[in-house]
Order: sequence, then C-alpha cells, then structure tokens
Amino acid sequence: MTDSPDWRRRRWEATHQRIFETAVGLFETEGFDQVSVSRLATAAGVSVPTFYAHYPSKEHVVMRLMAPAQVAALIAAQPAHLPLAVRIRRAAVESLTGIGAEVRDQLHARWQIIAGSSSLRHRAGEFDRITATMVAEACADGGRPRPADLVVASAYLAAYTTGLLTWADGDGEHTLEECIEAAFDALARA
Repeated sequence: MTDSPDWRRRRWEATHQRIFETAVGLFETEGFDQVSVSRLATAAGVSVPTFYAHYPSKEHVVMRLMAPAQVAALIAAQPAHLPLAVRIRRAAVESLTGIGAEVRDQLHARWQIIAGSSSLRHRAGEFDRITATMVAEACADGGRPRPADLVVASAYLAAYTTGLLTWADGDGEHTLEECIEAAFDALARA
C-alpha cells in the first residue's frame, strides 16, 4: 500500500531534504538575502505552502533551534554539582562528538551561509537567547530561572556561536572543536 504511514514519512523526509539541498545550493551561489521563498520553492519543485509546511521561515532552513527537551537532556547529562558554565561547555563539546563527516559538512555549509549574511548573524543572536532561556529553565527544575543562570547561559551560547562563525569563516586551519574551545577559553578569561 503506497499510502502507509511509513511511505508518507519517507516522502516527507525526501521533500524536506530536497528543499534543504536546493536552498543551500541557491544560498551558496546567489546569497541568502537574494533568494526569496518563492524562488526557493520553485527551484525545489514544491509550492510555497509546502515550503512552509517543512520550514517555518527561510532562516530555519539553515538555522536549527533545538527542542527544549534536547537542551534539557544535554544539561541533565552533566554532573549537577558542576558550575553551570562548566556544564554548558561540556554539553556543547559533547554534542559534537560522534557527528559523521556528512553531518559536519552540512553544518559547515550552513554556518558559512550564516557567516555570509548580516541578517542571519543577527538572527543567530536571537536563537542564542532562546536557547539560553531553555538552558536556564532546564537548570531551574520547573521553577523560575535565576537571572544569574540566564546571564551565564547567554554568555556561553554567544561564545558557542562565535566559535561556529570562526570555524565557518576560517580556511580549515582549525577544527570546529578547536574554534569552540577557543571561544569558551576567551570567555573564561574575560
């Protein structure tokens, strides 16, 4: 039966991937700000409503916001007795462990696009603040996040993004992990 849930899921995933690959290709050749959603949808062979069924915005094609449960799990996996800054740093570095070459290449392509667009760099700051709030809420155990935790989480998320941008802007001289560790080290020394 071609209308099974498994078939629909595979079809949805294939369309999602086609939109992503088409978008990255267009963004790399024409620039993020020069490609409209209409142009992107046409090039991917989908309608504009189908594009929006897969991605809430053009920015979300290249920028990924983690789910609160994912953030909470990363923080919870760290020893609770450690300072929040150390827990965030360890969680960020550990989240990169074991990602394959294909995923790393996609991550690099996405961050090169982000690095090349001032509007996406600005939007990355918004994503940092949203994620920092998720981190502070994960530490609050259902209560209200402490302002100090929000400050620490915001600083470390900004440093993480700086590491990603440095890696994207670089010439391959440094690994992703080296760029992120350098950004975290700079924050720790500040």
